[in-house]
This record gives sequence, C-alpha cells and structure tokens, in this order.
Amino acid sequence: MALLSRRAFLRTSAASAAMAGLWQAEANPLGLPIGSQTYPHRQRIQDGDFAGLCADMKSIGVGNLELCSPFGYKEFVKLTDAKETRRILSDHGLKAPSAHFDMVEYRDADKHQKAIEWAHAVGLTQMGTASLDGPTQGGVASMDDIKRLADEYNKVGEVAVKAKLQQFMHDERFEMAKTADGKLVYEVLFELLDPKLVKFQFQMSAMRTVGDPVMWFTKNPGRFISMHLQGVDVNAPLPVPGARRGGGGGQGRGQGRGGRNPGLAVGHDTLDWPKIFAAAKTGGIKNYFVEQSWDLTQQSVAYLKTLKV
Repeated sequence: MALLSRRAFLRTSAASAAMAGLWQAEANPLGLPIGSQTYPHRQRIQDGDFAGLCADMKSIGVGNLELCSPFGYKEFVKLTDAKETRRILSDHGLKAPSAHFDMVEYRDADKHQKAIEWAHAVGLTQMGTASLDGPTQGGVASMDDIKRLADEYNKVGEVAVKAKLQQFMHDERFEMAKTADGKLVYEVLFELLDPKLVKFQFQMSAMRTVGDPVMWFTKNPGRFISMHLQGVDVNAPLPVPGARRGGGGGQGRGQGRGGRNPGLAVGHDTLDWPKIFAAAKTGGIKNYFVEQSWDLTQQSVAYLKTLKV
C-alpha cells in the first residue's frame, strides 16, 4: 500500500511538474498570447504560403496573428476566402483578432460592408487603419484637416460598434505630423476621437517622435487596445524625414515610417519592457504584435517568453 501511495505520489508530482513547466512556457506578458503582425511576412502570403507561415509562427510560440485586408493590400489577396483563412488559422492553433484596412475601404459604404463581412468570417474582433492619410505640408497638418478626418473616423467607429467590432487608430505618417502651433497630430486625435468608438494601437518604433509609451498608457487609461512591438534604441539618431525604411507594416505604399529602427529585436534594445507592459495594462492593452522581419521576430518572441509582467 505504501509503495502504491509512493507511486501515486510520484505520478502526481510528475504531473504537477509538467503542468508547472507548461505554465512557465506559456507565461507570456500580461498572460496574453504573443502576437505577430503579418505585413513584414507578406511575401510568403503573396506566394501562397500562408499555411507555412502559420506553422512557423506557431512553432516559435506565436498565438495571435494580425492580418491586413485582402481587399486593400494587394499582397494579401490570397486571403480573400475568409472561411479558408480561418480554417488555416484554426488548423495551426492560431487566432486573428485584428487586421489593418485601407482608408479607401472605410470611405466607400459597399467596400466597408464587404470588409466587415470578411472580418466577421475570419473571426476578427478589431478593425483598424495604419493612418488617416491626411495631407501635410512640410510636416505640418491643418486643424481643419485633422478635425475633418477625426469626424470621418468617428463615423467609421459608429459603424464598427453596430457590427460588434472595435475600431482602432494606429500612429503612422499623418499622425506623426504637427499642427501649426507645434502639437502632435496624434495628441490632437486623442481629444477628437470618441473613446466610446475608437481605441488606439501604439506603434513602438514611432515612440521617438510620438513620445514615451509609458506616459501615453498611464495618461490615457483604457484608451488603447493593442500595440506593435519593435526594438528601439532611444539613443540612436532619428532617420531623415521622408527616407524609405523597411521592417514593418504600412499600407503597401512604401515603408517610410517615422522613427523606425528595424534592426533591433525586442529585449535587445534600450527599452524597459517590464515597465512598458505594466503601463500597457493600465492603457487597456488586449493584444500585442511583434512587427519585424522573421529573424527579429524569432528573437523578439524568445525574449517575450522570458518576460514576467
């Protein structure tokens, strides 16, 4: 009887150890699945290897993918069949809660409805855009244009709410411009976009222009829903405005994204990631997506698996 009890004890201990190991392996930041934005890997999708990309993402520990619209991004056209896209995701144990759409899709009622139907069929809960794509002159945007575009995007958010989807706003190009009195367009949008209709997605590589993410998250509790992760060296010189830079997302019209330093993996940079993630919880973050080349994605995901926050 004692021997049986000892065996039972050993079995229980082994099972507990296995579960502890599993918990340790899955102890991702904020207890959320590690995500990856697919735009840096768009060539594989364009080549018809979405299933292979999903397999590779799963193998390194990614649980969520952020997609781009197959109607607004030519490289994603092979994901047009939403049911097939969802099946491939499911077959590899992945989910896609979020996707970027081109503003052209939101400005046409029929295209917008088509995008929503695709989003529902894939299983998205969030729809966003990389930029409002407003006009600037010499890096300066007019308040009239900012107000006009904010009003337009609030209306997009109203449609999303009725469709039981969360609309979000990214920070690229136009959002990184300034007003005539030196205020960031991004900051003005926090005043003009209705928090009940639109949440924000923070682009980490834009922080040297937009500002400290910890400040943004703590100053605006609940206003954020997700963030894009890149390694950033805050001491590196800023790139020349308007220069083309690779390594991340965008609307498929070039990759000139302000403040971008695509050569550093998350955790191999100068940022205090535990502090950022702790503040992100206050900000309302529900998803985070590494947005980097494949090599950097592997390094970043490996670091995120070790991050206890």
